[in-house]
Amino acid sequence: MSRVRKIVHIFHGTPTQDGAGVQLTRMIGTRQLPLLDPFLMLDVFRSDNAQDYIAGFPNHPHRGFETVTYMKAGRMRHKDHLGNEGLMEPGSAQWMTAGRGIIHSEMPEQLDGLMWGFQLWVNLPAALKMTAPQYQEMGPADIPDVVLNERLTARLVAGKLGQTNGPIHQPATQPLFVDLIASDSTDVQIDVPQSHQAFLVVYEGTFSIDGTSLQPTQLAQLGDGDRVVLTSHGKAGALLVAGKPIDEPIARYGPFVMNTEAELKQAFDDYRSGRF
Repeated sequence: MSRVRKIVHIFHGTPTQDGAGVQLTRMIGTRQLPLLDPFLMLDVFRSDNAQDYIAGFPNHPHRGFETVTYMKAGRMRHKDHLGNEGLMEPGSAQWMTAGRGIIHSEMPEQLDGLMWGFQLWVNLPAALKMTAPQYQEMGPADIPDVVLNERLTARLVAGKLGQTNGPIHQPATQPLFVDLIASDSTDVQIDVPQSHQAFLVVYEGTFSIDGTSLQPTQLAQLGDGDRVVLTSHGKAGALLVAGKPIDEPIARYGPFVMNTEAELKQAFDDYRSGRF
């Protein structure tokens, strides 16, 4: 039987900083919300004050999970120790599988203006944690726009809406990553796989679910069901994200996410010994 997902809990983002002092709001990965399996962390960075972002994210390692960067405004260049390099511009996305290990940097390529984007960390199952690092990179033209009605368009980074598939593919977690952009008040219904964990984070204006309003810096964890019914109130924007839970033990510290403490220790030893 078809069932509409309801709000289980509303969480508020926590102001913090990361990298070399980048100011951001952490939505997942806080004391209130340590994780939403398979999602480990979600950060929102948005500022037109260069001092909040200019120092960027210099070289740092990752192992055992994936990072997803989605840009709304600004320019960020990434490089890694394997020789990969690319520029993330407004409307672009990058899905990086750190796998067995990668050392990379993400640095602003602008001295002023608005820098605005999101970074999501997605766990990998034990069988894939030591896979070879890889990237899936999409420019603005690579991400399809799905017109849900005359007032709301969805940019589909990953997953499926109707007959349209997003460019990202990850069989382990089967992610859905949708940027909902409303030009005015409207209602919309979106199918979400029954098996998935799902959340909505509003970044502009107001959306509501079943009469409960959600505003920027609020994240709504959604309960069981196979569809989400949303109402936008005027001009608004939100990310709808879902993924299949992995349901495995997690041992994590800083940039490494493994299954056991022994694997976590090995990750640090490998990094310090130059074995990435």
